[in-house]
Amino acid sequence: MAPDPGALLALACAVAREAAGLLDAAHGRPAVVGTKTSPTDVVTEMDRASERLIRERLLAQRPHDAILGEEGGQTGPAAAVRWIVDPLDGTVNYLYGLPDWAVSIAAEVSGQVVAGVVCAPRRDAIYGAVRGGGAWRASLSAAAGADGLPAVRAPLACNRNVPLARALIATGFGYDPGRRRVQGQVVSAVLPRVRDIRRNGACSVDLCALAAGNVDGYYERGVQYWDIAAGSLIAREAGAVVAGLAGRPPGPSMTLGAGPGLFRELHDLLAGLDPERDA
Repeated sequence: MAPDPGALLALACAVAREAAGLLDAAHGRPAVVGTKTSPTDVVTEMDRASERLIRERLLAQRPHDAILGEEGGQTGPAAAVRWIVDPLDGTVNYLYGLPDWAVSIAAEVSGQVVAGVVCAPRRDAIYGAVRGGGAWRASLSAAAGADGLPAVRAPLACNRNVPLARALIATGFGYDPGRRRVQGQVVSAVLPRVRDIRRNGACSVDLCALAAGNVDGYYERGVQYWDIAAGSLIAREAGAVVAGLAGRPPGPSMTLGAGPGLFRELHDLLAGLDPERDA
């Protein structure tokens, strides 16, 4: 029997809330314990603590599933269900006490993401979606219903029919200096063509902002699967198009999201700027 996406979503929701609570309750600036792509791309002790908790809770309920986590990589045998985990998206924001950070958990069944949750506690928000079932936002204070999800959930819908010239666009930047130089060139060309640019520092939160209509579009080079797995599903279920350039899937080379009409305009603008390159 195929796993129930609703049950997977409920488990992801409970575990993401617990991990976000662990992160939110920590006092003081966490210790930096490593770096990733550059000396400014850091890993903190809380990234690792959050992922340990998430792995323990998921495997306690579903011991035969596989898990792909940002910190721990791929673990477990090949399985029908694989969990895609970003235990702390927006680590630098978290390190500096800024609000835009989140826990992101997605459930993939036979290679397709069917459920996803992004929990942003400093925004008092948890976002969720199941494939084909729409997307929603709830307050962290909302009581759980019989299905294990927040009993009070507000449906999400991305903004539609927004022309490029009036679009508020979210983006992000990598940590490698050469990549940043190119990203600076790209954003300098995009900025005069849109309403404005926002750089919030957490990909999963940006995708949920797109789903909620808090921004009109989003693009970024360099995001990983764990950054976008849950947020992309939430944005799509809210009506957005999320893809790469030239019909390719979203991924590290480029991830782009917007309502259907704006997507094409933003896509064509970016495609003309050769953004999938590094200096």
